[in-house]
Amino acid sequence: METKTAVDLLSSLAQETRLEIFRLLVRQGPDGMAAGEIATALDVPNPTLSFHLSQLTRSGLLECRREGRSLVYGVHFDGMRDLLQFLTRDCCQGRPELCAGIPLA
Repeated sequence: METKTAVDLLSSLAQETRLEIFRLLVRQGPDGMAAGEIATALDVPNPTLSFHLSQLTRSGLLECRREGRSLVYGVHFDGMRDLLQFLTRDCCQGRPELCAGIPLA
């Protein structure tokens, strides 16, 4: 991952509502959630939610699929994994095994 890409991904998370959306969808796992369910869970108005979902999708951290009349959003786990690997690649002066015990939860 290029540094600019990492900065773009981190920038998309550097807003309270977007970070809450992302964390909610991480907890949901690969099934994701319909936009309406996200709005209800986080008490975010639909127009505001739509703006934030599009920012996260454009950055590559979320994916969107249509199920019937609903738009379902989920985490693009490969993108998240790439970002985490970028952030920890040079962990502990080139000894990543020292970071292996750091809990991700």
